[in-house]
Amino acid sequence: MNYKSNNPQSVGGTTSRREFLRKSAAVAVAAATPSFLKTAVYGQNTAPSANVIGANNKIVLGFIGLGNQGLNNHIRKALQFKKQNNIEIVAVCDVSKFRIEEAKKVIAEDGGSVEGFTDYRKLLERKDIDTIFCATVDHWHAQISIDALNAGKNVYVEKPMTRYLDEAFEVYDTVKKTKKILQVGSQGCSDLKWHKAAEWIKEGRIGPVVMAQGSYMRNTPKGEWNYAIMNWATASDIDWQAWQGTKIKKRIDFSPDTYFRWRKYYPYCAGLLGDLFPHKLHPYMLATGNPEFPVRVAAVGTKKVGTDKNTPGTPTRDVPEIIQLIAEFPSGMVMHITASTVNEQGTQEMIRGHKGNLTMAGNRVELKPERPYAEEIDPEVSEAFPPETIEAHQKNFFDCIRTGKEPNCNVDLALKVQTVVSLGEISDRLSVMCIFDEKTRKITDASGKEIKPITYGSVPDLS
Repeated sequence: MNYKSNNPQSVGGTTSRREFLRKSAAVAVAAATPSFLKTAVYGQNTAPSANVIGANNKIVLGFIGLGNQGLNNHIRKALQFKKQNNIEIVAVCDVSKFRIEEAKKVIAEDGGSVEGFTDYRKLLERKDIDTIFCATVDHWHAQISIDALNAGKNVYVEKPMTRYLDEAFEVYDTVKKTKKILQVGSQGCSDLKWHKAAEWIKEGRIGPVVMAQGSYMRNTPKGEWNYAIMNWATASDIDWQAWQGTKIKKRIDFSPDTYFRWRKYYPYCAGLLGDLFPHKLHPYMLATGNPEFPVRVAAVGTKKVGTDKNTPGTPTRDVPEIIQLIAEFPSGMVMHITASTVNEQGTQEMIRGHKGNLTMAGNRVELKPERPYAEEIDPEVSEAFPPETIEAHQKNFFDCIRTGKEPNCNVDLALKVQTVVSLGEISDRLSVMCIFDEKTRKITDASGKEIKPITYGSVPDLS
């Protein structure tokens, strides 16, 4: 019998062996899949939150953090699609007076008028604001998100959700307590190819998932994140004490280098793990159809190339220039992610299953069977999906505020991703393999000795 016939029906109308096995597997998976995982889009499938905004109500926004991400990637996008999303910006906040005025000018050019604040707590006091965007330095993400949630606001917070792991659980607990909507700014989660991958995986199309691999690679000769230092950035313009906040233990005097290049330094950022890894971890974990906490994580990073020497006047970075992470999950899947600022050649984006593999090329999902299962699994290529965009991710957030559904990068997914990121940082900085217990939230090494999570000031030389 020729199982490779293009006709899914064999002679006499009987179902082919391959089609029969595929349908049987899909039925079995569907029967075993909890109802909250049975939709194609991972985030949009749980019960509505309380106090949902009506479909025709305008969503009133405040923006906290007005750097390139906050102003150019969020405010400008929000203004561009304000009619379609029925939103209005009424307030902005930053520790820099220059950036406040810059944002107010951009909004005024679009016909709007906003109030400016240097203290985000004053912005949160406005009763008309029901939603905030947080695009600050990483070490402020948690406190602003928690304060905003407790003030009754929905929150869009840039990735990573928090600087450290203990903060991530605090944000998670606050979201569950307040029942507000939180979206993390990893826009790949609103790229539909990852949802198609999740759909096929849940149907059993590639069998048990055994491995996922991806990379985010750059090659920046003058050192990644060595952004230009602008003349307006002075001690009189910037509230430096507010920028550092109360959590930072390693206090320094006003530093324009630190202000613009903070992603290089551990007190404020985990480097590649905090900046680039979330762009891979969020969509890959979403694509499994059932994101899990990791059980083991190890990471190794180096900074031997020394690209900072090519930008005179900037200190050597704390964080690695290249780092590789491997994580094991309870289902048996192993995930391997690499990021670099000194070599731009990436690995093939792939999810490997026991029976087949999924690759994401040209914004399509391609399914190829493993050789032993070539008679059972049909090769297939999905339709081409639109590329990931910030505006699509913003729209998903606004839609979920109105429907009460969970957004594509919700707090459940983000907490699991942050766990991988934070365990990777602990592993690299302390040279240990981290074993995680999701029930107790404890970390141990291979001998069972408990490892205290890294937090502010816990590694005195660099944090």
